[in-house]
Amino acid sequence: MRYILAIDQGTTSSRAILFDESMKITATAQEEFEQHYPASGWVEHEASDLWSTVAGTCRQVIERAGISTTEIAAIGITNQRETTVVWDKDTGQAIHKAIVWQDRRTSQICAELRDAGHEEMFTDRTGLLLDPYFSGTKLKWILDHVDGARDRAREGKLLFGTVDSFLIWKLTGGAEHVTDATNAARTLLYDIRKGRWSKTICDLLDIPMEMLPEVKDCAADFGMTRPDLFGREIPILGVAGDQQAATLGQACFQPGMLKSTYGTGCFALLNTGDTPVKSRNRLLTTIAYQLDGKPTYALEGSIFIAGAVVQWLRDGLKIIRDAKETQPLAEGADPSQNVVLVPAFTGLGAPYWNAECRGAIFGLTRNSGPNEFAKAALESVGYQTRDLLEAMHADWAPEGGDQTLRVDGGMSASDYAMQFLSDIIGAPVDRPKVLETTAMGAAWLAGQRAGVYPDMEGFAEMWRLDRSFDPGMSEDDRATKYDAWKRAVSAAMTF
Repeated sequence: MRYILAIDQGTTSSRAILFDESMKITATAQEEFEQHYPASGWVEHEASDLWSTVAGTCRQVIERAGISTTEIAAIGITNQRETTVVWDKDTGQAIHKAIVWQDRRTSQICAELRDAGHEEMFTDRTGLLLDPYFSGTKLKWILDHVDGARDRAREGKLLFGTVDSFLIWKLTGGAEHVTDATNAARTLLYDIRKGRWSKTICDLLDIPMEMLPEVKDCAADFGMTRPDLFGREIPILGVAGDQQAATLGQACFQPGMLKSTYGTGCFALLNTGDTPVKSRNRLLTTIAYQLDGKPTYALEGSIFIAGAVVQWLRDGLKIIRDAKETQPLAEGADPSQNVVLVPAFTGLGAPYWNAECRGAIFGLTRNSGPNEFAKAALESVGYQTRDLLEAMHADWAPEGGDQTLRVDGGMSASDYAMQFLSDIIGAPVDRPKVLETTAMGAAWLAGQRAGVYPDMEGFAEMWRLDRSFDPGMSEDDRATKYDAWKRAVSAAMTF
């Protein structure tokens, strides 16, 4: 038996999942780590926590499976995207906490660049918007605020990377400073059409190109793990940012196929094939995956708060102790109340891109309570998804395209949330049997490179449906509810 070890380094935890030759999960291990909030809208991680939890969960999963590391054919990595790490080339120590994708501290930098007329250039080259979400302005902030950092970077003493790059550097003992095309495409520094770092942008942000990693295909030779980690060297053969890995794990290989992942945030990707579609509705043009030197593009919409709204019910309001409690609460809500929650805790993502907006609740009555809050929280994810899908289909809709949405991620396990999602978008929602699509995508990349797993066509045939949710809401109800949502968003943005 040969196994593939998938590393899934996420926003709140690191996981290691071992897949067997038939792509079935053999064992898993997971470890949470601390979130740091040094100021309003700021979110940081200790880079050492990212590394220690990855190394620890990898060892745990091998031990739980009871296998020898000689049976592991390859490692695939998927990671939280845009989170920015700068580390010392000699010591491997980060010079500042990792600035997380959710962090909004560079709003002013983005505003100044927009005011100076640079956004069109950034969008043409990178497919992205000038928003604090992306790595480029986070990297600039670190170089601006850590004494001597820019000079050390110019001298080749500092390295920049998204989380995948940092992990590969640590796994290989500093032998490899690399990334893949999907992670590079999220930095605001990478020309997705020319397939290279943009010197123009790096010069504008005063970022020394010496610190940037080499960009590879998603399935490529990313180096060998150092022998002391797992008792032998293991090749790293697959890398993709988490949302692109989920797109692969959902087998969305044909243009027009669409997936949406519900984790901390929500991310919808629409495969547009070899065409980088420029959005007219403030969506992102990005690389879905790159194989054999050929990029496949996607339109992406990003929602900052999805599963995090349930965490807020638990940790902020303390009206639940476990995410599973939201469904019975929502089902028991008063149907005569129409409470609408706009969960803009860290601003609004696509298609609004309003970094300064904050959350709001509308429609409260004296009888509103935990049931109504739970219902509004779950429904907010459906409303935000509809915002994304309407913008996507306005930008690019293939003739006779299937409107089915494939879903995954923790919140997709909620039947209530997925039924409301189907109702509000007016289209089928398909949930696969394996919800670990992000890890599966990374495992498939590494496994097919290692000769363990089938090619793209064979893998697509392995996708299995758990349940399909079909819309049951009337057109009038759908229109009324969505109109209330749009009015709530408008009010929140003008507060």
